[in-house]
Amino acid sequence: MNAPVAVRHTAEERREEILHAAVARFGKTGLHGTPTDVIAQDVGVSQPYLFRLFGTKKELYMAAVRWAFEHTVTVFREAGESASDDHDAFRRMGSAYEQLIRDRRYLDIQLQAYASTDDEEIRRVVEDGFGQLVTEIVRHTHATPEQLAAFLGRGMIMNVASAMGVLGAETGWAAMVREGCVGGLQK
Repeated sequence: MNAPVAVRHTAEERREEILHAAVARFGKTGLHGTPTDVIAQDVGVSQPYLFRLFGTKKELYMAAVRWAFEHTVTVFREAGESASDDHDAFRRMGSAYEQLIRDRRYLDIQLQAYASTDDEEIRRVVEDGFGQLVTEIVRHTHATPEQLAAFLGRGMIMNVASAMGVLGAETGWAAMVREGCVGGLQK
């Protein structure tokens, strides 16, 4: 009988695995409610190794927040690049965002990040990430300040609806809200 062969991962591969686990864990229980040993266990590494890669728990949290914002920017970029015009870019980015936040990891870490901005270092990470989102939106839509505010406002309403689990509702008030957010992008 052959013993299983252990697969060795590079530090960068482990870093990415840890970030995925950290996004999910921190998204559910926040910076202060998430023990790093649980994240380490999720990935099958030691807690000292996790700290060797990220330094501190707070640095791991900020890396997870950065990673989630970067992923969202990529989703917006891909949606915007395939658009035929500014209006189509709004519609495509809105639809792509709706799909993205159906994966609770992205919604949850985003909500936790906004709630953590009383910490100055975390606030800077969130501000930078949100600024990159705004830059990407404007790059593809040439949005006026009013259009940008309306688009971002729809996104925040979608966040609330998704957090309540009603984003996909087909009847009632939740369906009206969804139609106003997603359908409103098509006018």
